[in-house]
Amino acid sequence: MNSSESSGRRAVINRVFQAALELQVVCLAQKYRFCFIGGIAVQRWGEPRLTVDADLTLVTGFGNEKDFIQTLAAKFRTRRPDAAEFALDKRVLLLCASNGVFLDVALAGLPFEERTIERASPWKISADASLTTCGAEDLVVHKAFADRDLDWLDLKGILQRQGTQLNVDLIFEELRPLLQLKGEPEIEERLRKMIAEERLSE
Repeated sequence: MNSSESSGRRAVINRVFQAALELQVVCLAQKYRFCFIGGIAVQRWGEPRLTVDADLTLVTGFGNEKDFIQTLAAKFRTRRPDAAEFALDKRVLLLCASNGVFLDVALAGLPFEERTIERASPWKISADASLTTCGAEDLVVHKAFADRDLDWLDLKGILQRQGTQLNVDLIFEELRPLLQLKGEPEIEERLRKMIAEERLSE
């Protein structure tokens, strides 16, 4: 990567961090329970890659989503005219920060999602700013469950960076019930194989 590409990448990441901080300020003011997942968490725990949006998990429970949606939609521009209805149906609120970066707010209600937020911790991104992200183990669970090509690339980077520091028992304790609900238990075997291969190569 040449110097111009590197500076361009940093500029994009900084814009995403600025947008994430803007959303975090609102969530803290509302005393919401939340944490960042997705590309921001990958920056912390995996091999840093270009990310152009900020993904946040927000505990709303089931039945109270409208209050959260209305509050956030009043603070941020929504990305579609039916954003509230879409959020209630798909459980993700599509917003836009003041600098134009997309914000995807997942409306959480599952016990695993609540535990993810309980285990979340601050990540220092500058001398005077931190973002609250999910832990490395919970990021692995999210990525394996999503099961896209990019997720498996991210998983490889997380495993390479975190190595034996990862609590593998916790990962599979959380992942297995989710895969049973999804009906794709074979994902567990693929992840176990990847973990074993990465540990052999250390």
